[in-house]
Amino acid sequence: MTSHATDPRPVRRVSAVTASGASSQDDFDPVVVEAPLSISVGGDILATTMRTPGHDEDLAVGWLASETDLAARTDVMAIKREGAAASRSQGIEEAVDTVHLDVAASVEIPKARAYLTSSSCGICSAEVIEATPKPRVALHSEGWQLTPQQAHAWVAAMREEQKMFELTGSLHAAAIIAPGGSLQVVREDVGRHNAVDKVIGSAFLSEEYPLTDHVLVVSGRVSYEIVAKALRACMAGIVAVSGPTTLAVDLARAHGLVLVGFTREDRLNVYAGGGRVAQ
Repeated sequence: MTSHATDPRPVRRVSAVTASGASSQDDFDPVVVEAPLSISVGGDILATTMRTPGHDEDLAVGWLASETDLAARTDVMAIKREGAAASRSQGIEEAVDTVHLDVAASVEIPKARAYLTSSSCGICSAEVIEATPKPRVALHSEGWQLTPQQAHAWVAAMREEQKMFELTGSLHAAAIIAPGGSLQVVREDVGRHNAVDKVIGSAFLSEEYPLTDHVLVVSGRVSYEIVAKALRACMAGIVAVSGPTTLAVDLARAHGLVLVGFTREDRLNVYAGGGRVAQ
């Protein structure tokens, strides 16, 4: 995470709270930065997301890998980050930070990102699951399993790397666990989905993709979109600190992805893929 990911803000600290009152003092507190990032492919802006600055190239590539049929590092021909400050110095006042990508001609570029607008949009779970792209390769090798002890250790290892969360208390995190069980990469962001895109993008740019037998660890809840991103990357499972949504559980079960939630203290819940969680 880059040094410009926080910005000091004035705050009134309150302490020594008792039944009779409290004492306070004026001070400054590091606050996590939230700023727009545009993702451009072939000269066209495809999306703008509010994110925490840092690892922007990872985020852009991870987002594109989740939205398209990117299959290998060679599909990304060029990556260039253009800072808003440089553009504004040239008179473009409305400029935002932008990552420009050029991809292989075989990659089908989405015209616009499609959202499921609400839980009452009229699309049932079965239709959503049917419309979700299927993983291109196997999620697991034969006999692949995880243990509860591993799940807890992975959460603890990710937490040790959450330096910006330690400073601000305001960031989500995602991590990728390699097939041997080691922590491969950790990224933080104000957005849960951005943190996931950052770790997937990092793996993609490191030419470790697709991610068979890898596990995604996340600090927040698991929604449909988080599961869809893991499936697109062909990951074996998700271990989360919080819980999943119903659609996330249904999608994970439909594709055999292991989904573990509420991995805290001495407990966890297995929502999908229980046969691959060793007792």
